[in-house]
Amino acid sequence: MTTPVALSTSSLFPKGVEATFAAASSLGFDGVEVMVTHLLDSREILRMQRLSDRYDQPIIAIHAPTLFWTQQVWGSAWQKMERSAKLAEDLGADSVVAHPPFRWQRRYATEFVEGVRSLESRYAVEICVENMYPWRVGDREVEMYLPHWNPVTQDYKHVTWDFSHAAIAEADSLQAFKDLGPRLRHIHVTDGDGGGTADEHLLPGDGRQNVAACLEYAASTGFSGKAVLEVSTRKAKTPAERDEWLARSLAFTRKHLGQTP
Repeated sequence: MTTPVALSTSSLFPKGVEATFAAASSLGFDGVEVMVTHLLDSREILRMQRLSDRYDQPIIAIHAPTLFWTQQVWGSAWQKMERSAKLAEDLGADSVVAHPPFRWQRRYATEFVEGVRSLESRYAVEICVENMYPWRVGDREVEMYLPHWNPVTQDYKHVTWDFSHAAIAEADSLQAFKDLGPRLRHIHVTDGDGGGTADEHLLPGDGRQNVAACLEYAASTGFSGKAVLEVSTRKAKTPAERDEWLARSLAFTRKHLGQTP
């Protein structure tokens, strides 16, 4: 089975959701991952279905609004997760990407592992918990996520691996791929220079993460999940330059997944 390579709506931020569907269609992606935000196009099923049909791009995943800047979207932490799972199921997407709880969400964090399993049993979706990173204040690291920023050591059935987050954490992504084995179900294809505090989301191959080797390893072990391009294009000077970056990243991903024609 060929791994679908999709485009995240965050890759065209601050453009809207429709711009992502249009780009995905024109550049030849296999689908779209929608990050739920304050934008109605990212939350209302009929709007998304119309965009999916108009641009012939399936919605393959929903990213739950569990980021720091989406705390006001969809109410409480479990409401965010439940509504994301239902939205994904209603749209025919079988994956939900979610960040682990923040440290101040202690009750939510205590229930998180079992709660994720419960959601997966009630909805036809995989809840793919994403790797995050420690926050740094000067020379000091501050643990901002519970049970931990690193899902490799946690009892999650399905995991998302993000190379930009791994770069901040100075994590060994290839070793993580090996340790996760079949629990790795979702890959955010991006890159980062490592260390510091900036979540750079560079184009794959433009940073210090071993993205090519990781994708090749995944392909060699029969990876059957999804690869989603989640990069920053805000510095592109023109729409043409942005599309060139996305096309280059798509070609990079397909090449190292062994999908080059």
